[in-house]
Amino acid sequence: MNSQQAIARTLRLSSEDNVIVAAEKIEKELPIAAGLMTRQRIPFGHKIAARVIAKGEPIVKFGQIIGFASCPIAAGDWIHEHNVEMHDFERDYQYAMGARPENVLPVEEQATFEGFRRANGRVGTRNYIGILTSVNCSASVARFMAEAATRSGLLEEFGNVDGVVSFTHGTGCGMAGSGEGFEILKRTQWGYSANPNLGAVLLVGLGCEVFQIGRMKQLYGIEESETFRTMTIQDTGGTRKSIEQGLERIKEMLPVVNRAKRQTAPASEITLALQCGGSDGYSGITANPALGVAADILVKNGGTAILSETPEIYGAEHLLTRRAKNREVGEKLIERIHWWEAYTERNGGEMNNNPSPGNKAGGLTTILEKSLGAAAKGGSTTLNAVYEYAEPVTEKGFVFMDTPGYDPVSATGQVAGGANMLCFTTGRGSAYGCKPVPSIKLATNTPMYERMVEDMDINCGDILGGVTVEDKGREIFDEILAVASGKRSKSEQLGYGDNEFVPWQVGAVM
Repeated sequence: MNSQQAIARTLRLSSEDNVIVAAEKIEKELPIAAGLMTRQRIPFGHKIAARVIAKGEPIVKFGQIIGFASCPIAAGDWIHEHNVEMHDFERDYQYAMGARPENVLPVEEQATFEGFRRANGRVGTRNYIGILTSVNCSASVARFMAEAATRSGLLEEFGNVDGVVSFTHGTGCGMAGSGEGFEILKRTQWGYSANPNLGAVLLVGLGCEVFQIGRMKQLYGIEESETFRTMTIQDTGGTRKSIEQGLERIKEMLPVVNRAKRQTAPASEITLALQCGGSDGYSGITANPALGVAADILVKNGGTAILSETPEIYGAEHLLTRRAKNREVGEKLIERIHWWEAYTERNGGEMNNNPSPGNKAGGLTTILEKSLGAAAKGGSTTLNAVYEYAEPVTEKGFVFMDTPGYDPVSATGQVAGGANMLCFTTGRGSAYGCKPVPSIKLATNTPMYERMVEDMDINCGDILGGVTVEDKGREIFDEILAVASGKRSKSEQLGYGDNEFVPWQVGAVM
């Protein structure tokens, strides 16, 4: 704690800002700049008025509007929910104004990692057998199969197999057999089946559900093989027989999956999911910009970075449309923004229901403020494509996928789209993992990193102590290559990932 005479540590993020950010907890009536003193106790990561702000005047952070003063604000006042409100204002999308061609390195100059190259040419960073379920009614049987395979000791004989994991969910029936909700589930299921981190897949159904396995196989032209098998509990003869037969099929798959061995691959084969959760006032200052630097490095090496969580770029979408490679890409992003406005309205919500109570306790006041920090994960390169939830990601470079802000649902869509790596920034301390895709956890501040060091892979809080964002971004990129090559992330060491498969459920449950 500073003495009464010392200047308390704060950050001004842009010369245009009328707020500064507390770099430590600051008591009342402490000097924070020449002629400026706190009028209340200011929590770590929260905002302070740098000058008098009139009622109705924009609150500016990162050089962007994050809200409007709901009452007159004195210089040195704590700025948060009690004196900030949000309402619509004009934003200039300037489609493709900042688009530029990327200077991608030749393959022979790209960074490399050690991955599992599949028959279709794609490269995995892990080598799992996945048990997918068509419906919640087959979830327990799938879990029993995975547990039986693990207990049996079979995996000990197959050192190249990372494990057998069940991906269970809460839907698959009680829904329409067509339409938006069905299409999302269909894309998610087949996207996971095709993810390069799964060496083989067993798809288990009940038999009478809306999401019919046979129909899907016919639709996608998929035939059973030594790495893709299906079964239903009703046709197999019930729970016990299904578990026994499922275990036999896993035994047949194990030696096939074990044949895969790590081999050198260029970084262009990495598709990185960008996530943030449990954000705080430092997410947009430390970890998110550093991850943006890592994403830029990956794009330069020919790889792909997927930004998502549409409700958490709301208010910052004009910064992304300017980076769109053309007007069509930019307009597709705004089309998804409008869909979300209508979606929240018809469900009795609003876009500013996000941020969460934890986000607000960490210093984030409005969704506009949160979004400006969240968008920083996407770095600075051209936005090449916008995808709907769980669509296959085919473009290289920086892309966007429309997903909810809720992390497990968002990450599930990214993995279904083809992500084989994931980086997750957090300020409050999210506990998360993502089989079959390893998740690297990036802490935004040092106190939380030290408190949850067993869960956090990298501390980005040292940016506040002088480490540059560029150096931290390079550290993150190096960690991505190491984990892609087999190093276990903290969430993998803790065993996370079996319960984080959460497809987005849209539409009526009947």
